[in-house]
Amino acid sequence: MSCRGWSSDAYWAARVVHELERVGHEAILCCRAGTEERVVKRAQALGVKRIETLKLSSGWRLGADLMDLTRLLGWLPQLDIVHVHRGKEHWLAALANRISRSPRPLVRTRHIVQVVRPSRANRWLYRTATDLVITVTHAINRQYVASGLLPPERVVTLAGGVDTVRFHPGVEGHPVRSRLGVPPGDALLGMVSGLRVMKGHAVVVEALARLARDGIRPRVLVVGRGPHQAAIREAIRRAGLDTQFTFMGFVSDLPQVMAAMDIGLYVPLESEGMSRVVFEYLAMGRPLIASRVGIVPEVLRDGRDAILVPAGDSGALALAVRRLLADEPLRRALGTSGRRLVEEHYSGARMAESLGDLYARLLQAPKR
Repeated sequence: MSCRGWSSDAYWAARVVHELERVGHEAILCCRAGTEERVVKRAQALGVKRIETLKLSSGWRLGADLMDLTRLLGWLPQLDIVHVHRGKEHWLAALANRISRSPRPLVRTRHIVQVVRPSRANRWLYRTATDLVITVTHAINRQYVASGLLPPERVVTLAGGVDTVRFHPGVEGHPVRSRLGVPPGDALLGMVSGLRVMKGHAVVVEALARLARDGIRPRVLVVGRGPHQAAIREAIRRAGLDTQFTFMGFVSDLPQVMAAMDIGLYVPLESEGMSRVVFEYLAMGRPLIASRVGIVPEVLRDGRDAILVPAGDSGALALAVRRLLADEPLRRALGTSGRRLVEEHYSGARMAESLGDLYARLLQAPKR
């Protein structure tokens, strides 16, 4: 897994390894060298025990790539499955399999909605060298099938599982509310995401400005870091909402912070693939307002699991916030339904079980 930072695919890979370890499999997470602070330590904090590194250089670097290839060739005889997440490691693993006397089934997870070109090289990579593609949404699955790179039976959808042991409704949020100075009766909205344009912070500011004109002024907790922070703060200042917004940056106690929220907001402007924070809100039993993008309309039922709104529509978001603030029974019902949905379909244990079944099927299948 060649991620330079703690992206959604880095999280997915680390979560997979930890969940497989939990149910008794041996799993090793291989990360990019030099990412010890940004990736390796975060994976260890999730509970991953065995971590190796390869150079996994950007682009093609003959010396570094040959070193990686040599190490992969040495690992293959001890492995049952090789599971990759980005193009660099996909190609290295495919080439190692091609020249090894001990080739292993190769699995690729695709995390983003981006068309894969059916070039001659990609046709070999997917049709010949790859045994299975896992996509984190059905939309990505449909892209692969439409590309003709491999038959539908070799593409499956598996959303990332959330840690339902760490994220659960029993987590106590009062200490965080007290630290922030939010009285028990005051509403606190929460937004957990990187501070980037596509995440929809500007839409939240516009929605809160609409509500403020009607005298509705809930507090908003912004969790995350990113290059757009100065622009978000300026938009808040111009709207006269300074006293309503609190920025927390990165937090290590995310379940406790989420537990302090009365309503979770997930309002990106476009699809983001897995959207792990959606499942974390649900696992916490937090009522959620979410944009109809990416995996959201695939897994959530409007009015039952969450309140769904069109992406970028501040008016619809304001109405949804107003509705939930005024309806405590609905908030409780959404929280209960969301938690049940995660337990039944999207827990880490479910993901490990599904992956284990997929791996076993590949190991039992006749070689292509």
